[in-house]
Amino acid sequence: MPSIFVFLLVLGLFKYALAEDGFCSAPSVLSLESESKPLYWKAANPTLNIQDFPGFTRSVYKRDYALISPESHVYSPLPDWINTSGAYLISPEMGSHFVMYLAKLKENSKSGLPLHDVERFIFVVQGSVMLTIAPGVSHILKVDSYAYLPPNSEHSIECDASATIVIFERRYAPLPNHVPEPLVNSTDKQPLLETPGEVFELRKLLPTSLAYDFNIHIMDFQPGEFLNVKEVHYNQHGLLLLEGQGIYRLADSWYPVQAGDVIWMAPFVPQWYAALGKTPTRYLLYKDVNRSPL
Repeated sequence: MPSIFVFLLVLGLFKYALAEDGFCSAPSVLSLESESKPLYWKAANPTLNIQDFPGFTRSVYKRDYALISPESHVYSPLPDWINTSGAYLISPEMGSHFVMYLAKLKENSKSGLPLHDVERFIFVVQGSVMLTIAPGVSHILKVDSYAYLPPNSEHSIECDASATIVIFERRYAPLPNHVPEPLVNSTDKQPLLETPGEVFELRKLLPTSLAYDFNIHIMDFQPGEFLNVKEVHYNQHGLLLLEGQGIYRLADSWYPVQAGDVIWMAPFVPQWYAALGKTPTRYLLYKDVNRSPL
């Protein structure tokens, strides 16, 4: 048995060395052109590395957090969607009160609707889609564009080529006299917000009013920057790393992360991030807000 494992390991390393981006190869045309790739290209098309020999994964699931790396994504047809496959990466089965999934839309694809009383947030990471929110009211959403759809609102997402979107859904927690409105926008139109005691850049994609029971943050770190606060709080998080790489602390463990990785953080799990490498980090972060934990 040990000899078989050694053989597989050597075979995997040999194949990697012969690959276009292997550790023994000269810089490839693909690597030289990487800077010209579209925004968030790595998040939608994560690259493999030397550790991706048979049986290896960086994914880990614990009671109060999970790291789901791209080699673990499992896609299947999405119910009520046309020509679309999805990978559910965060769901109530692991302890969350929301779902987060990637949807890959193919040619002539169309979305289904969320369940009753469930709100939806979509963010485009590759390609473009057409969102229709009322008869004659449509929007073209490109990379870095997003939309919020209140519970029980009629809408459709269509694509005539191919696209990848990340979707958050949760059962809406209503408050008397507060009603959320549909929203369509893009990250670059959101102002930078003050982050006292911190160095990262923060944008909030949804209004902070009481009508909204969650928000989506875009957080930017330059190489070498890190969170000053070692956070422990009652809010849940769902995170997609859009650009860059670094180290994420979850509970008592530290994990290397890169574009394409997804993280779930349960309430009160210790958490911390530091950006490494030569390129900036950007990640998208779900956070429940404006509701009592009782």
